[in-house]
Amino acid sequence: MFATVTNRKDPGDQIIWWLRERCGKSEEVHSVMKSDLAGGQLPSGLFGANAAWWALMILALNLNAAMKGLVLGGGWATKRMKALRLHLIGLPGRVVSHARKLIIRLGAGVKALRTFITARETIRALACGPAG
Repeated sequence: MFATVTNRKDPGDQIIWWLRERCGKSEEVHSVMKSDLAGGQLPSGLFGANAAWWALMILALNLNAAMKGLVLGGGWATKRMKALRLHLIGLPGRVVSHARKLIIRLGAGVKALRTFITARETIRALACGPAG
């Protein structure tokens, strides 16, 4: 026996089906929060410090989801932090200033470079809005 408390206005059977369809996603998000974003072990015995830690972890979770969905797109939307860290964040490279330009020299292949260029163009388009 279980009960569901909600503020949704749908009929009861639709609420139950909605609940069953989304089942599993909350557990996946909790796993990402605990494992990928260090939310499983709070850093302090102080409530305020832990609350700040938790707020930053939630912010990182939301920014990560937005970047994967809006900027990287494609197959990146379902990737976990470990995949992002291995394939994008932790790539060896160097930022070089030459002739008043910033140049990024990557130690990875052309595929990673294409991902970076596409992400940068997408971020620029999102920042400029529809008129830019």
